[in-house]
Amino acid sequence: MRAGADVFRINMSHTDHAALAAYVRLIREIEAELSCAIGILADLQGPKLRIGAFEEGSVHLRKGDVFVFDSDPAPGDASRVRLPHPEILAALKVNDTILIDDGRVRLHVVETSAERAHAVVDVAGRLSNRKGVSLPDTEIPISSMTPKDRADLDAALKEGVDWVAISFVQRPEDVIEVKQITQGRALVMAKIEKPQAITRLEEVIEVSDALMVARGDLGVEMGHAALTGLQKTIIHQTRHRNRVVITATQMMESMISSPVPTRAEVSDVANAVMDGTDAVMLSAETAAGKYPVKAVAAMAEVIEGAETYHTSHHRPRERTEITFAHTDEAIAHSVMYAANHMHVRAIVALTESGSTTLWMSRLRSDIPIYAFTRHEATRRRVTLYRGVYPVMFEERVGETRSLFDVVFGMLLDLQLVDEGDYVILTKGERAGVQGGTNSMQILQVHR
Repeated sequence: MRAGADVFRINMSHTDHAALAAYVRLIREIEAELSCAIGILADLQGPKLRIGAFEEGSVHLRKGDVFVFDSDPAPGDASRVRLPHPEILAALKVNDTILIDDGRVRLHVVETSAERAHAVVDVAGRLSNRKGVSLPDTEIPISSMTPKDRADLDAALKEGVDWVAISFVQRPEDVIEVKQITQGRALVMAKIEKPQAITRLEEVIEVSDALMVARGDLGVEMGHAALTGLQKTIIHQTRHRNRVVITATQMMESMISSPVPTRAEVSDVANAVMDGTDAVMLSAETAAGKYPVKAVAAMAEVIEGAETYHTSHHRPRERTEITFAHTDEAIAHSVMYAANHMHVRAIVALTESGSTTLWMSRLRSDIPIYAFTRHEATRRRVTLYRGVYPVMFEERVGETRSLFDVVFGMLLDLQLVDEGDYVILTKGERAGVQGGTNSMQILQVHR
């Protein structure tokens, strides 16, 4: 946290419910110790598709070989192996691609039936027991939520996590299914790692609270040549629709074993920031690497450098062609227009749900936006919003102290502004109403 982290991801692929509870408890203790808001993201495993076992542990496939995937539980050999997912065998079509072991072995289907699929090897290699299967051309008629995911989701909601990530999303219905369970208790993030999600990207964005560009599986299934363009497209479309976007996977992979990143990794992180991503994520670097704190510090340093360059050379343009669906959205756009045309030190949003600050963060990120809120859940959720900083605020305005006195006093005490600076303040006329922001004021700070 001191090095620059805002949110901690708990990977449910490697975490049981007792460990989940222990992690959440530890994070909340640190939150209290540092008097700051920390977001927690529970990342659900999703359906893991794997082949069965081989009689001798592994086989070597040569290019041009015909290899069979079937439902027979007997150990495999050089000609066949079990694929213990009947729904996949039923869904495979001729010419569909089958990728094994993160694409190290590649085949295409030449013949199918309800119980087996014959495939020709295009990229040779060794297959060993229970390697993972990827199907970039096949829409699998199963939910992205397995029984394990449902149990993990219930446990995560019980522990009060702030975000839930869904793995291997194929369609908007996968997100809707999870949102019907969460019922607003946590925000829902769709991990984009399947070609099927790309073909319905706009629909997935509309039903999600956030997207994650999960570049590992996405690169395997879509091909490395397409990955950079896809990343930029996902970031642009997600921001355009007022959602949050994270860029993830191998961002500083060398720091698993090295105390400094490579120049290529620095460039990768910086370009994601300049493309507009809200957050960048470390995985193995902090989960299992030798230098977790140094990895966070290095990433934070690169982010700050990229933001400094980006805001001084490419100030975002406000969109003027849209029609506002909500009053707080209109206020947010008005605030950012005013901020772009005068010297404003900070923006203060008195907010219940954080929606106003989200819209502000879509437009500009070089003026700090302080989300003053009395809700812990809102404080923790906005930690993922780019350029938004949560502040605990209990609105206790008496006869001798106005609202402005309280806000100015907090800003000065926290050393967020100096006396004489201008700030823009947004609030709603009725306290406690979500989405009720309906006014903005330009104020000069004084005691």
